[in-house]
Amino acid sequence: MRFLEVLPLVFVMIGGPQILSAVFLATSERWRRNSAAFVGGAAISITLVVTIAYAFSTGTIGQRASNTTVSAIVVVALSFAMVHTYRTRATSEPPRWMGTLQSASPRFSFRLGFLLMGFFPTDILTSVTVGSYLAASDAPLVHAVPFILLTLLALSLPSLALVAFRERAETALPKARDWMNANSWLVSEAVILLFLVMSLSNLLG
Repeated sequence: MRFLEVLPLVFVMIGGPQILSAVFLATSERWRRNSAAFVGGAAISITLVVTIAYAFSTGTIGQRASNTTVSAIVVVALSFAMVHTYRTRATSEPPRWMGTLQSASPRFSFRLGFLLMGFFPTDILTSVTVGSYLAASDAPLVHAVPFILLTLLALSLPSLALVAFRERAETALPKARDWMNANSWLVSEAVILLFLVMSLSNLLG
């Protein structure tokens, strides 16, 4: 089924600042409300972008050629991005706004989830890809639901871990946060590599 083919894109959606933000918010002062607001904002923006992309792509002529061109451009751009990320790894730092997440408000968390998951370059490209692919494959829009739900579940894992494994999670999450904070370039490189492999697969396939 078509929705199974787009599920791997979930890993592209949450890689980098997205999952790091979820971990930071899960270790914040108001982690329950912040995490719920973050996921809520993400749910709205992802659904919105996928739906709009699907609507615009329905009935489009020459979809195959368009996808090939886009894939080629993405491969080139991601290749440059990988090189740049590696060359600047010594000075690589996470975005400055992440330093404010420990004392974030639910309102800020909602806005962050909406903007980060809906309009971050890799996320908006991935959501558009999902919507366009389903439309080009004549699959119903409902096939995007598993993709959206799994993305939201992945973003919820840090807070769900706190609920299920309170003491262990309270010890493990700050360590994971600090490691990801100190090795943000590795996280970024892994996400870019994953997206590059998927783009090459689309281009060659």
